[in-house]
Amino acid sequence: MNGIEHKAHLQNIVAEQTKLSQEITQLNSLLVSKREVFTKYQGIVEYLTANGVTLEEEEAAAATEVVTESQED
Repeated sequence: MNGIEHKAHLQNIVAEQTKLSQEITQLNSLLVSKREVFTKYQGIVEYLTANGVTLEEEEAAAATEVVTESQED
């Protein structure tokens, strides 16, 4: 490869790296937003549970399963 090909290759790599950086920033922003909503929902669940609101055992098991799966990610 000559110098021109190396330069073009470097330009392509830098462009792809910049694109990935922007995508990561967007995903992190989305993650923060989703985490905030999850935390609010968790607070509502805790409030309602503390005030005696309950679910059927099947519903409670399904809700716990979803929470456990999302926390592992």
